[in-house]
Amino acid sequence: MSMELKLNTVEDYEQYIGAEAVDRIMDKARKLKDLHVAHINSTYYGGGVAELLSPLTLLMNSAGIRTGWRVIEGAPDFFSITKKMHNALQGGSINLTERKYRIYEQIIFENAVRNHLDNHNFVIIHDPQPLPMVEHYKKRGPWVWRCHVDLTEPNRALWNYLLLFIEQYDTAIFTLKEYRQNLSIPQLFFKPAIDPFSIKNREMSESDIQERLDYYRIPTDLPIITQISRFDKWKDPMGVIEAFRIARKDAECTLVLLGNIATDDPEGEQVYNSILNEQEDRIIVISRQDTSLVNALQRRAAVVVQKSLREGFGLTVTEAMWKGAAVVGGNVGGIRYQIGDGIDGFLVSSIRECAERIVQLIRDEPLRRRIGEHARTKVKNNFLLTRSLEDYIDLFSSFETIYCLRGTAGDR
Repeated sequence: MSMELKLNTVEDYEQYIGAEAVDRIMDKARKLKDLHVAHINSTYYGGGVAELLSPLTLLMNSAGIRTGWRVIEGAPDFFSITKKMHNALQGGSINLTERKYRIYEQIIFENAVRNHLDNHNFVIIHDPQPLPMVEHYKKRGPWVWRCHVDLTEPNRALWNYLLLFIEQYDTAIFTLKEYRQNLSIPQLFFKPAIDPFSIKNREMSESDIQERLDYYRIPTDLPIITQISRFDKWKDPMGVIEAFRIARKDAECTLVLLGNIATDDPEGEQVYNSILNEQEDRIIVISRQDTSLVNALQRRAAVVVQKSLREGFGLTVTEAMWKGAAVVGGNVGGIRYQIGDGIDGFLVSSIRECAERIVQLIRDEPLRRRIGEHARTKVKNNFLLTRSLEDYIDLFSSFETIYCLRGTAGDR
């Protein structure tokens, strides 16, 4: 028996963004119907970039813009190097030898040989992992570097090395204006967005929520506190556990840490194993790629925590806010633009402060409800996927090369 298969369309968003916005976006997209676009990143699942690209590339196609998504491949030592780069861009230390730089550049060269990008009108490279690919093609159209990392204090030695590749691009996109760097190319600033129709974000019945929680034996007799994110030291899972232990002295609750280990993050297993050592009856650690469980936890939790130490933009924050959750987030990076402190969530700068907000929200149900209502409205107005689509459409339209796709652009 065949089943009907379909993509979500811009028109499906009318219930959230209105008919006028739908018409505006589709009018812009129709002018770009001859474009061929490619996005390249380092993993198909596990982490915010993959979460963004999966629905965005489909929505671009449904809007009539031919859009592909490629994922680079590499051995574990390659991803060990790029993880160190990721950490250093967020302020960590790094000691990369000439041998490691050669491995990095060689693996990207091999990926460039496998991925034929010469005939695309736009190529968008995400984050530092595939950055050097720009060296190995004759451009037919603009190449864009989209950096999702918190660049508040990048390691200067690494940045100066990466700059050799970055300035071969036609433009760079960062998440926030605070991440602006001294570049010879134009810089733009796009905030990420979520897909409200995904399994992770769509409406969920109370019985379905309970089924997921029961399946993983998550107790619901006490308020649930949860953090959902990759097992990564920058997400500060140990800090969340410490905050929970302080909070439960004043308000009984259960902590659920749900995460996964991204395929491009060799440190993830080490972080996960260290957290496992902290497990007890009321501290539950789950490593699963189960988007329905994410949805259920964010909807049932009394408090959703995202106590990041660095965060370009916390997609899990926006996802929880969309569900009307009360979110406590680290006062860093993009989270400061997602949460209005005391209005649609709380920002915290210490373990003690995080614990205090957890207790306050557990004890004050009207406050939780009010925070959650404001949070959902904020996401609806600012962080749905159609806004991200329109950002890219406007970017594509801004390049003069769209007027000569089959002409002189190939001679650049």
